[in-house]
Amino acid sequence: MKKIPEHRALEQVAEHMCLAARTAPKAKGVDNIITLILKNGATKNRLLKRMREIAEQAGKPGFSRDADNAAQSPVIVFIGTKTEPLGITYCGLCGFDDCAQMTKAKARCAFSSHDLGIAVGSAVSIAADFRVDNRIMYSLGKTAVELNLFNDKKAVLAMGIPLSATGKNIFFDRK
Repeated sequence: MKKIPEHRALEQVAEHMCLAARTAPKAKGVDNIITLILKNGATKNRLLKRMREIAEQAGKPGFSRDADNAAQSPVIVFIGTKTEPLGITYCGLCGFDDCAQMTKAKARCAFSSHDLGIAVGSAVSIAADFRVDNRIMYSLGKTAVELNLFNDKKAVLAMGIPLSATGKNIFFDRK
């Protein structure tokens, strides 16, 4: 099947989005960000199927709605993070006195979430610069982590960003 120009452009924008996520500022300069671009195919179908199962089994209809949007998106960008303790002294943002207590409790470093948010914001700003319709979806990211799409057991937090280039924003009329 021949790709339409808009789909080729979405793939290029997705690469620029991953670049923006990579170069976004990070706590202590430690890069725990991981990226993934998913196009139409078997892996995407497996992801969407699992999202619909979650919607049914967990009573989370938003997962099915998001799967429907992602099914219409030729490209999905995933940005995730590993949650390695950073050893920042006098912190406690995770709710523990220090990184040792946090690690013992199997909690997550708060800076991982901060860094993920900054990386995602940088990525979607690129999509906006190119006038690409997109939406940040935790449901896509959570399912990608569950399915180990990053091929990294330390990837525990992620967001999915489906991309679309149509005459009407597919993410606008949502129920």
